[in-house]
Amino acid sequence: MIATFEVPRGGPRGGPRAVARAAAGLLLGALTAGAELVLLAVAALLMAYSMAFSRGRRKVPGAVADGAELLAELELWRLRAFLGEDRAVRYGPLKALAYLVLRVPVGLLGGVILLLLAYGAAASVRLAVGWWITGDYMDGIPPAWWIVLYTAVAGVVLLFLAVQGLVGVAAMERSVARRCLGPSPLEEYERRIAQLSVTRAQVVDAVDDERRRIERDLHDGVQQRLVALGMLIGRARRAGDGERAAELLRQAHEESQRALADLREVTWRVYPAALDGEGLRAALETVAERSALPVAIEYDVPGRPPHAVETAAYFVVCEAVTNAAKHSGAASVRVAVAGSATMIGVRIEDDGDGGADPGGGGLAGLARRVAALDGTFAVDSPRGGPTVITAELPCG
Repeated sequence: MIATFEVPRGGPRGGPRAVARAAAGLLLGALTAGAELVLLAVAALLMAYSMAFSRGRRKVPGAVADGAELLAELELWRLRAFLGEDRAVRYGPLKALAYLVLRVPVGLLGGVILLLLAYGAAASVRLAVGWWITGDYMDGIPPAWWIVLYTAVAGVVLLFLAVQGLVGVAAMERSVARRCLGPSPLEEYERRIAQLSVTRAQVVDAVDDERRRIERDLHDGVQQRLVALGMLIGRARRAGDGERAAELLRQAHEESQRALADLREVTWRVYPAALDGEGLRAALETVAERSALPVAIEYDVPGRPPHAVETAAYFVVCEAVTNAAKHSGAASVRVAVAGSATMIGVRIEDDGDGGADPGGGGLAGLARRVAALDGTFAVDSPRGGPTVITAELPCG
């Protein structure tokens, strides 16, 4: 069985909506825990019967196995929908049953805490209404100031403890799912080895593609200009010392300047010197200056990222801006680079016609370059635009 589940990096974020969504997820988890408890009871009875009357063989009955996998998949959907998890994991009926055995008490604990919260809220409303509206004092206690203060402080403390309890339940939910349904260390190592093998092959392909591009640029640009330069110089030599020779030499000089400009362009596309000397920000500003389109750059990265990360980020931006200028019909491009000590994010958006092919040579090469650094690369380019290219590059 394969499902989608992500090992979290700290729990739900995003403000009141995320908190409400997480609370709803815990409430749903408390409800599903009841169904899971029934399934586990049935599974225990059936397995006990199977062991007693089937020569001691331990086998999970088919209906129980299907039910366990279905409930495990439901739980992973709940974690994904309400707690923002998203990673592919593989599990069978035994793993699913083990997960449910450990998850049921966690889910029931979350339900108990939610019930206590609901009871506390109802009691608080009842107490406040009785004190200040109806005059019907709960337990016959009048609202003296010290009683109000004591009750308010106690309520805040209990609310804080209940919220912390829910946070702990959410953390336990994620931990149980990770330990029971996540890959084993051996499976993780095998996955990592396979990923590195694929990445290495992709890097080799990317290097070969880059070499072919450089050869094409030199052949179609610089080489043709050098041939024209040689022909002009040869004609000037045959023309003698007259005005014709001077004119040919002038043309040869202009052709040499164009050849030099083409050569600089090729070397810049291979690797910009500004990236080494002044860093990523200066290199991106140069890309904006050289672009045929207006390019707005937002840069918020503390310090200098690792050299390999700077290089990958630069080429992602450079290729995206070049594609926007050549193929998209865009009028402007926005580039945003932000990050921290552990991750750099790059986002390029143009207002063109869209329809960019992620499998095209340039974008596919960028994806391979980013994957070589264990990063992620995505292209969103619907027909009619806009085109948004994003890359996330780990710095460690």
